This record gives sequence, structure tokens and C-alpha cells, in this order.
Amino acid sequence: QVQLVESGGGLVQAGGSLRLSCAASAGIFSTYHMGWFRQAAGKEREFVSGIDWRNGYGIYADSVKGRATISRAAAKNKVYLQMHSLKAEETAVYYCAAGQRFGARQRYEYQYWGQGTQVTVSS
Repeated sequence: QVQLVESGGGLVQAGGSLRLSCAASAGIFSTYHMGWFRQAAGKEREFVSGIDWRNGYGIYADSVKGRATISRAAAKNKVYLQMHSLKAEETAVYYCAAGQRFGARQRYEYQYWGQGTQVTVSS
């Protein structure tokens, strides 16, 4: 059973930074690629970033490119999302997800999801 648990959300001022963590089931990186999505109130869940478990290569949504860094610590079964220069419109629940295809940007392409962590960016 794949389990994903996000942490690191909270309240941050506009222009600030935060790092989200996703703790995954042992061995998940040998099978799944990981991704981060977010969902603001009343909006669709959208792709933020993804990482190739084989080499740590990351991809990003245009909206966060240059301000976000995805990384993994395979020995700890963790994936991180570091974000800088946060904007109020990035207030959302952030989700960690696992899927079998690297480069996937659609929600349906990810098979497993965490419960999400709330990020609130105050203006």
C-alpha cells in the first residue's frame, strides 16, 4: 500500500518562502515518479512540479518555474518542494502524488495521493 504524507504548510507572507515535505512508503521511488499539485478553493487541482525518481530531474509548471525546486532524499523516502517569492494567489492545499510516468502533468496520471497540506500566503 502506497502512503504519502505531506507536511510543511502554514501561513507565509507574500514574497516569502517555504519548503513542503512528502513522506512516502519505503521503496516507492523504485516504482513511482513523484509530483506536487495544488488546489485553491473553487478551482481545479493543478500541476506544480514533478521529479524523475531515477535521476532527480525536475519539471515545473510555467507559473512556478524559477521560483520552485523539487528534490528527493531517496534514503529517507522523502520528496521536497521549495518555493520562493510566494504570491497570495498561490494559497491552496498542496498535494503530493505518485505516478508511473515521469513528465505527467495531469491529475488522472497519478495513482496515489496524500491528504494535502494547506499553504496560505498573506498579502
